[in-house]
Amino acid sequence: MARLRSGAPRSQTHTFGAGELSELYAAHRLSMVRLAMLLVDDLASAEDVVQDAFAAMAARRGTLDDRGAALAYLRISVVNGSRSALRRRRTARAYVPPHEAPPDGPESHAVLAEEHREVYEALEHLAPRQREVVVLRYWSHLSEAEIAQALGISQGSVKSTASRALDALEIILSKEGQR
Repeated sequence: MARLRSGAPRSQTHTFGAGELSELYAAHRLSMVRLAMLLVDDLASAEDVVQDAFAAMAARRGTLDDRGAALAYLRISVVNGSRSALRRRRTARAYVPPHEAPPDGPESHAVLAEEHREVYEALEHLAPRQREVVVLRYWSHLSEAEIAQALGISQGSVKSTASRALDALEIILSKEGQR
């Protein structure tokens, strides 16, 4: 089996230069693409697999046991790359996107708009600090540390203020729901 060697070259090893790699590419690219095409059944994927095999060989800049080992190395790389391409394709085909809800009708928009209006009105009844914490946390999606820094208070104060504000909102909204 052909292997690239990274260590010191032995007397039988050969280091491939850019010119030799270009010659190898010119001489064997089409046969490698045909091989990959038989394995992956798609010309674009086959060309990608072959390109990746040559790129890997160029990037390793190692030495081969002999000049004939380069072709064997490329052939193995193409077969392994084709297997990987087929695995990726099989995974992509097996993926089932999550079920999407049907688009909302006009009545759901009206209900949502009413809920938003109620929340906005409830926010007006909160203390200024509570309102700031709730808005920064749940509308601006800031972390507790970011809120503490923005308001010049401790993270513990952010947590307790948020907790009290949510309790107050729950009470306010439940009273409005009873009306």
